[in-house]
Amino acid sequence: MKSDLLRQRFISFFEDRKHAFIPSSPITIKDDPTLLFVNAGMNQFKEVFLGNIKPKANRVVNSQKCLRVSGKHNDLDEVGHDTYHHTMFEMLGNWSFGDYFKQEAIKLAWDFLVKDLKISEERLYVTFFEGDSGEKLISDNETKNFWKQIIALDKILPGSKKDNFWEMGSVGPCGPCTEIHIDLRSESEIKNVPASSLINQDHPQVIEIWNLVFIEFNRKENGTLENLPNKHVDTGMGFERLCMVLQDKKSTYDTDVFSDLIKCISSIAKVPYGQSKDTDIAIRVIVDHIRAIGFSIADGQLPSNTGAGYVIRRILRRAVRYGYTYLNLKDPFLYKLIDDLSSQFKSFFPEIDAQKSVIKNIVKEEEKAFLKTLGKGLTLINKSIEKLTNKKKKMNGSEVFNLYDTYGFPPDLTELILKEKGLSYDHTQFKISMEKQKQRSRSASEIKLGDWISVNDIDAHRFIGYDAISCVSKIVKYRQVSSKGVDHFHIVFEQTPFYPEGGGQIGDVGIIYLAEDTEQSQKFVVEDTKKENNTIIHVVKTLPLDVQSNSVEYLLCPDYKRRQLITRNHSATHLLHYVLKKILGDHVEQKGSYVGRDYLRFDFSHFEKIDASILLDLEEHINNFISEGIALKEFRSIPINEAKNMGATALFGEKYGDQVRVIKFGDSIELCGGTHVDNTSEIGFIKITSESSIASGIRRIEAVTSVGALNFVDQKIRVLTDLSILLKTSDNIIGSVEKIITENKELTTLAQAVKNMQSDKIIEELSNQFIDFNGFKALLSQVDIDAGAMKDVCFQLIQKHNNIFVALATKKNNKVILNIAISKDLVKNKNLNASKIINKISSYINGRGGGQPFFAVSSGDFESGLQDSFSELKKQLNLIK
Repeated sequence: MKSDLLRQRFISFFEDRKHAFIPSSPITIKDDPTLLFVNAGMNQFKEVFLGNIKPKANRVVNSQKCLRVSGKHNDLDEVGHDTYHHTMFEMLGNWSFGDYFKQEAIKLAWDFLVKDLKISEERLYVTFFEGDSGEKLISDNETKNFWKQIIALDKILPGSKKDNFWEMGSVGPCGPCTEIHIDLRSESEIKNVPASSLINQDHPQVIEIWNLVFIEFNRKENGTLENLPNKHVDTGMGFERLCMVLQDKKSTYDTDVFSDLIKCISSIAKVPYGQSKDTDIAIRVIVDHIRAIGFSIADGQLPSNTGAGYVIRRILRRAVRYGYTYLNLKDPFLYKLIDDLSSQFKSFFPEIDAQKSVIKNIVKEEEKAFLKTLGKGLTLINKSIEKLTNKKKKMNGSEVFNLYDTYGFPPDLTELILKEKGLSYDHTQFKISMEKQKQRSRSASEIKLGDWISVNDIDAHRFIGYDAISCVSKIVKYRQVSSKGVDHFHIVFEQTPFYPEGGGQIGDVGIIYLAEDTEQSQKFVVEDTKKENNTIIHVVKTLPLDVQSNSVEYLLCPDYKRRQLITRNHSATHLLHYVLKKILGDHVEQKGSYVGRDYLRFDFSHFEKIDASILLDLEEHINNFISEGIALKEFRSIPINEAKNMGATALFGEKYGDQVRVIKFGDSIELCGGTHVDNTSEIGFIKITSESSIASGIRRIEAVTSVGALNFVDQKIRVLTDLSILLKTSDNIIGSVEKIITENKELTTLAQAVKNMQSDKIIEELSNQFIDFNGFKALLSQVDIDAGAMKDVCFQLIQKHNNIFVALATKKNNKVILNIAISKDLVKNKNLNASKIINKISSYINGRGGGQPFFAVSSGDFESGLQDSFSELKKQLNLIK
């Protein structure tokens, strides 16, 4: 059965049983501090399990894009080396939110596998949770008894907490689970070794295909378990593994999910799949990783040096490294797979196809950058190898770690290069350096979230800041948080006018007062406002003394002047987005934004630098918008299909509900939850301050509006005023500057002519100072010229004369600069290397140098050592034969 048909078969099976289909959420997570990526199908339903929000339906089904490369659920090391682990995968799942529980979940799973797909029940085995004394959890005999009604007792196996108690992370919803495993071995293997002994033993053909999780607990920060308000069912079945079963394959990589990608990379590398262990692993790594890369970028996560962006960069570099090492791919190649990837998923996940060109450009530029890093790493490794002696054949592990940490050069590639030369590195030292770096990283980023302490049992999801600049509200819950050793608190109110960070707009700050304190003598500063799983969190340093009282009311007052400046910038980003599309074309898509008090930043897809004249045109169009005084038209809580029919722009990587908010300024129409001006005239005017590239095909514009624009223009006027004073003119500043530029060019030309005359004279003098050395001529001299002129003299000498060796030195600003130049015929005939020679003599001047075989430079701060350098050099020259 083809993969597309199988996916639809699964969805239709549950739709026929009154399950509502819910589309996959983006693979990246924006409002959950405990996760970087969606690692299971249940992530988007976390708040439903916790009882914080009501589900759209009590029964749902979907196929969720997942990524497991960090944290507890990390499959990266296995990917490519075995036949069934993946970084990005699809999780087929059905959910019950307080509706059916264990018995019906088990029956539905069995009916789909055995009755609908006709999988042989002889090959199926199940596990149940055997209990855990440490957690004081009893055995899940209820599940065992349900299975006894369906399958033979000897196929029902107990499982430990590790295998049969599912947890999303260190905190959050969790519960016992029952897994369905399948034995795909041959009949002879089955007779020799019973499958029951291979369950959960990482056997590649005795694998788990479906996990039915019974969510009934919440894991708190202190490790304890509390009962959830309702019991839920969360199931997850690996789509790729199910394809392997239905297509009668021994590996997920042999299914049609991967076959086209494998053909593509095999064609690019001219390496067949299935003939070599090393090249097969490399091909599997590449076809797996390009899926994770492509979907993540499509969902809005660009490669970067921090957080989720670093994970994507790491995956990309791992794929490039395998191609470079085992497939001899020295030029960018990953981006060529995006076409096949987009074609494969176009009907069900259209986001890659919609952004194909941008994704290809981003991937290609990332590849180019890392291939340069690999080249630099090879140079550094070769230098380190040169230092090793016959007695010392082991490279220091800290050097290998430095190559990895600073340049991204993988240690296994370093090991491979060393092995080819009969060398190795100290693995213990490397592990010590790696652990120290991890400890530094953990201490720098560790965030400890305390458990929520409930104050009032009321809903806490009302943002009223579109209409109110303050309000009275009660505390719903609070918790303590520790970040980098500093404690602060999160407070959730019943309703709030504080805008939480989101959609590029920064969170509000402000003050909280006791509502009954008419003199406002007690106040609590809100340092930031964030959103976590649809809950608005107020970040404060201290708590009110009566925080646990459920009757106390508080007056919430955001900094409204700050909010106004942010709001003006946010509305300006909408106008900028619209005008960019109008002037540059419909290919422009928003790729990120920052909306702050002082400035705005807007990232978008475009393939070339924007000319200054076009930037001025953009400014003019936006300022016309602003000056026209176009009134805001806001549509709250309208159906998303209605919004799309209006022409509202939706952003890739954003998860929208059934009801959305639309912001309209004239023809600018966008889905947006941020705060906006009532009329464009409130923005004042806009000034674009910079335009740059942040990745291939991704440009960034920064701009200021309102007070920020006034300050920017004022600063530029001050510069012009100061310049007019310096030039002693106010009428023709440009003409005066042009005159100075012309005169400067003339003076520069004259100065260069004088330098050339000086160089010619020095070259003539030096040409008479050569000394014979074993069949070649050498010149060792100190000259009184600057470093640039000395380099020119060296090059002219080796071009003018054959078979010569030149060493020149000059002293400037308490430094010694030393040049060595060797004519190319002498380099070839005597096998000389200027870079190696200069490093041998540089210690005398307390310096270090480098360069090429025919020319090298060194500088040091010990002037008195120059003569010793020359003496050592003469000894070296006498040894040349």
